[in-house]
Amino acid sequence: MARQVKKEGQVLTRKRAKLHVPGMWKVLLHNDDYTTQEFVVFLLKTVFRKAEPEATAIMLAVHRAGVGVAGVYTRDVAETRAERGRQLAEREGFPLLLSVEADDA
Repeated sequence: MARQVKKEGQVLTRKRAKLHVPGMWKVLLHNDDYTTQEFVVFLLKTVFRKAEPEATAIMLAVHRAGVGVAGVYTRDVAETRAERGRQLAEREGFPLLLSVEADDA
């Protein structure tokens, strides 16, 4: 939206920057044969702040489908949570894979 301001016979136009809603990104959990279901639920509760029933449902979806969405966030938040999850899994000795991809929804 432009606003016109008159100053000594001139017309000045001030342009306002348009704000864009940031794109959303999905954090994906990938199933493997080594990471325990209990650890995945723990990770979903601590890193992704999911309640126990939701964490269990996500873990089962990942187990059945091979991949599942841990959460949808802005890009920086998604990358931070994925990295925190990777670090926690590595510290506990699990090869859990977490990835981040754009949410097209």
